[in-house]
Amino acid sequence: MNRARSVAEILKYRPKALPFTGEWLDSFGTPELGGCWLIWGNSGNGKTRFTLQLCKYLARFGRVAYSSLEEGMSLSFQNAIRSVGMQDVARRFVMLDKEPIGELRARLCGQKSPDVVVIDSVQYSGLNRESAKALVDDFPRKLFIFVSHAEGRHPSGRTAGAIRFHAGVKLYVEGYRIPAPVSRFKEGECAPFTIWPEGAQRYWGND
Repeated sequence: MNRARSVAEILKYRPKALPFTGEWLDSFGTPELGGCWLIWGNSGNGKTRFTLQLCKYLARFGRVAYSSLEEGMSLSFQNAIRSVGMQDVARRFVMLDKEPIGELRARLCGQKSPDVVVIDSVQYSGLNRESAKALVDDFPRKLFIFVSHAEGRHPSGRTAGAIRFHAGVKLYVEGYRIPAPVSRFKEGECAPFTIWPEGAQRYWGND
């Protein structure tokens, strides 16, 4: 296969862009439906809440699957779904209850497969650096969003660290806020993103 691309071919490339608006545009730009993102943070800082808010927003543009490998079907996940009003996009969202990566791959090969896949978490996925990269590379028209535990302010483990390196959007969650989003799809500085104003106010004060 010829992988050499001319300048003309590169300029003719038309990715499927996600037309973000408002605070989503200010913080993340206009991302492509493809590649991967990484969300990480310590427990109790709003990581799951933000990920579900993001899922609800992305459901405007396509089908979203949340692969809950760590928690699965539970009361806390049910409450989280309610808190973000996921019922508003119920026809475009599905939770995969501890579905192994091999079964997820088979699902993604089927018709009407999800456009966006959340894997929560990297640490429970069984993926290593090579298999995580292969998953993203094998489905270039899907957007993969990996959720990771943290060690301090860094993703926990070698696999999450490798995903961070490749991710087009890198989001560290702290105190119900993403204080410094990093996005390849935003020209200029990315605005901080507040996940839950009351919780962020308690954590950050007037900062």
